[in-house]
Amino acid sequence: MNLFENKQGKLFIVLGFIFITHVFLAEFIGVKIFSLEKSLGFAEGLNWDIFGTSDLSFNLTAGVLIWPFVFILTDIVNEYYGKRGVKVLSFWAAGLILYSFILVSIAIQLVPADFWPTSAKQKGINDLNLAFALIFGQGNWIILGSLVAFLVGQFVDVFTFQFVKKYTGESKIWLRATGSTLVSQFIDSFVVLFIAFYIGAGWSLKLVLAIGLMNYIYKFVVAVAVTPVLYLVHYAIDKFLGPDLATKMKNKALSD
Repeated sequence: MNLFENKQGKLFIVLGFIFITHVFLAEFIGVKIFSLEKSLGFAEGLNWDIFGTSDLSFNLTAGVLIWPFVFILTDIVNEYYGKRGVKVLSFWAAGLILYSFILVSIAIQLVPADFWPTSAKQKGINDLNLAFALIFGQGNWIILGSLVAFLVGQFVDVFTFQFVKKYTGESKIWLRATGSTLVSQFIDSFVVLFIAFYIGAGWSLKLVLAIGLMNYIYKFVVAVAVTPVLYLVHYAIDKFLGPDLATKMKNKALSD
């Protein structure tokens, strides 16, 4: 069967490319920590006190801008291609990310040309080679935590989505999609911090829980806010596939 000759194949390729692109972007831009409040124009953060950790604000990794959409894409794939489709894309994404980090690690070890480290001094960067290593050279524990959290989150999302759909059928898209995203994002928020910083960096458990909760609050709000997008995407896909093929694919996805 040629994937390019039928609508199911074309749709899976498009969704797959979008999914893997978002996962890659989330991983590589996640090295930056930004202030959500200040980015929105507020002068100060919220300065909450959670689990005995004070002055907590929404200082988030840039990757959280993308991860909620990754889980939404997961739900879309799950709706039309079932658990098998999600597993294929998840393992491919994880494998390609690991491969990319290996290549980046090799690039970091390459001896720079004599002129390159100081070539950006006029822009305030005294050692461009060091900056390159710091930005792209994420620690091993962070990489491990991120990949484990991603895969665990994906499988929790799939299980929750399928469980809810078996009871709701075709109705209540928001419940199975947004609900599964909220559950998987909760797991993802804490697993990555626990592995990367509790185990890898010796952070206290209270600090990990406090920061994880701040991350999850943001993800919770975003997941709920983008729920209308799910209906638009479902409408567009159903229109592309046609009602008969769309229904057939959804029924098969649920039974796989």
